Order: sequence, then structure tokens, then C-alpha cells
Amino acid sequence: MSDIVVSCGIQAHKKKVEENTNKVKYDDNIAQFFAEEVGAKPRGKETVSEQDERGAFVRQPNYFTAPISKEYAESSKFAIYWSFGCNWSNRPVIAKELLGLDDVIIDYVVGHTGDTNKYGWGFPDEKGFKDKYTGVHFLSEFYLNADKNYTGRATTPTFVDINKKVAVNNDYHRLTNYIEVAFRGLQPKDAPDLYPVKYRDVIDDFNDWLFPHINNGHYRQAFTLVPEIYDESQEDFHKALEQLDKRLETNRFIFGDYITDSDIRAYVTLIKWETDFYVNVGPQKKRISEYKNIWEYVKELYNIPAFKHHTNIPKKEDLSNKGLFVGYIQKIASRDFDEWLKSDGKRALLSSDPNNLFLKHPKGETVEDYITPISQSKWNNKDQASRADWNYKLKTDPSINPLKGLLKNE
Repeated sequence: MSDIVVSCGIQAHKKKVEENTNKVKYDDNIAQFFAEEVGAKPRGKETVSEQDERGAFVRQPNYFTAPISKEYAESSKFAIYWSFGCNWSNRPVIAKELLGLDDVIIDYVVGHTGDTNKYGWGFPDEKGFKDKYTGVHFLSEFYLNADKNYTGRATTPTFVDINKKVAVNNDYHRLTNYIEVAFRGLQPKDAPDLYPVKYRDVIDDFNDWLFPHINNGHYRQAFTLVPEIYDESQEDFHKALEQLDKRLETNRFIFGDYITDSDIRAYVTLIKWETDFYVNVGPQKKRISEYKNIWEYVKELYNIPAFKHHTNIPKKEDLSNKGLFVGYIQKIASRDFDEWLKSDGKRALLSSDPNNLFLKHPKGETVEDYITPISQSKWNNKDQASRADWNYKLKTDPSINPLKGLLKNE
């Protein structure tokens, strides 16, 4: 057992940890000490607790899904706790930067706790191994502070009221929409319109198709233990990619000339597949870079600062002592990613407004006009069978943009 844990009492223990944070390894003994003190439970395993009777991975529903009101957004201080490696948690931090909210909403990158991450996300790089804003040791503490009976996994991203130290929202299906809408009054006047009022039902429909077929494609393959379901999931994923690639052949972005909320959601998955996901899932029909239109689209988005800042690029490693058969990520990380992801700018030719990436808010639109109710996602239904229905159909063919030519700057 770590000598840091052996102390005369809780206060003495905490003092030793804070004094020795940079000298002592954050091991499982220390993590367990903190967990017992605050009542944190071990993190559930997706391959055990989130499988249906067929052996398919069915993600737990998000628990904190209550709407964020304009009044609440403007009256408290919030932080997004997220992870670079998480497909879902890159979304809200990209959105908040695009919307000019970096001084309004804090963001913090969490890390693994202890040797094995038994208790989930925490703050391994901070003094005393605790959050510098709230003093908690585990992300799950925000969940328990909000609901002492919570039993699921604490997930990223989590939107936290740091004054109250409670989880407010962990609904990655709609969290970017709350940032876009509830925080509209705190955005600069010239902030882009990522979620135009007139077409929210169309955007929501596309996003709810994107989730099972593309966004969750990695996890459906990675977390099943049944070969037939793996094959089914892979087939679905690549069919959806073919449809998206066809759509992007004639559209600069998913809905035409301007970046919307849907582009954020698509990008974070597509870039991670090429740089990370596919090497730990198994052989794929194609790499993302083999889908010509998708790959050029990804490169254009990568070169926009908000997207690039929140992209998990593998770090370069010294391969001299790694042996002959080192992993793909270790080798690929030696490349110049900026050079590899350089865009030739030709996709701008698909736009009727090639010099502008973003839609402006309509003239005369007020903050109150913009704040409409956010729809609920079917992917948060409590019924597991409903969440396992991968046959979500769009109202239109996914390869066709139903808003072609409709999003316009005045």
C-alpha cells in the first residue's frame, strides 16, 4: 500500500497527498481512499452492464437531461468536464469556442484515476489529485451531489454548475444545442448561427440518424463480444459512410454552404476513426481517408481553429526502444499531422458563398426568438430495446441535403 495512504487521519492524509502530488504515483490505493471518503462507486463496464440479450452494446441513457434555461445559463458559473479521447465530449467545447463562449463556460480535461481507473474520471494532474475549481476527486461526485441515488457511469462530457458542485446535464445528444440556444444572450452579437430556428426539426432528425449509424459506430463494434453483431454493426457503419460521402460530393457541409451543429457531431467521429478508433476495432472495409468527399470535408474542418484545438492528435513517441512490432498509433504519430490534414480549399467551390463558413443570425432576430424548446432524443429512452433500434430512418435519403440552397446569409 502506498505510504501516502498510511496516515493518522483524513486531514493528515490530505496534507501529505497535496505536499507530494508531484512525487507520488496516483495508484489504486490512493484512489480507493478518496472513493471511500466521498462514497464514489466503481465505474461500470460497458461490456458487462450495457449489453442486450443478443450481446449487442446498448449505451446507457443519459441521466441528466433536464433543459437548461436562459435564466439559469445567465445566473451561474458552468464548466464542461471532458476528455480528448471521448467522441462525445469534443462536441460542446468546439461549439463553445465557435460561439465565443470561452470566457463564459470553463472547460477542463479530466483523466484516469489510480492505476486501473476503477473509479472513473478524475484529476490526476492536479494538486492533491482534486479539481482546482470545486475540490472534488472524481467526476462521479458531481453526479452524486445532484442525485445521491445515481448508479450509472459518470460520463464525459458533463456540464457542471461549479458553484453548486452538481452535474447539470450529461446529455451529449442535446448538450451542444443548449449551449447554442440557452447561452445565446451571452454570445457575441456576431456569433454564428449553428442551429437555425427555422430548420431545427431537420437538423435534429439528421443528428438522431447520425448517432446510431456513425457516431456510435465505433462503440457498437468495439463493445460487442458477438461476431455476428460485429459484422452487422460494421456493415451499418460503412453503408452510412457511403451515404454521407455521396451527400458531401455536392455539399460543402452537411446542410450546404455553412457549418451547422451536425458538422460538429460528424467531424469528431470521422477524425477519430482515422487517427485512433479503427486500429482497436478491427479490419474495416475502408479507412475514412478512402472516402474522398468525407476526407476532404474532414480536412477543411480540421483547419478551423475551434476544431483543431479540440482534436485528439496522437503524440509523437520515441520508437528506438519499442521493438520491431510497435503499434500503428505509435508509428503514425511520427507524421506531421498539420501537413497530412492540409486542405486544398477546393471544397469552397461547392458553396454559393465560398468566403464564409458560417450562417449569420437573421436580421431582426432577438434572443427570445432564438430560444425555443429543445427536442428530446429517442436515444435517451429508458427502454433498452428502443435504444437498440438501429434502423432509425431519416425523413429523406441521408445522401440528399433537404436544405440545399435554403440556408442563406442576408
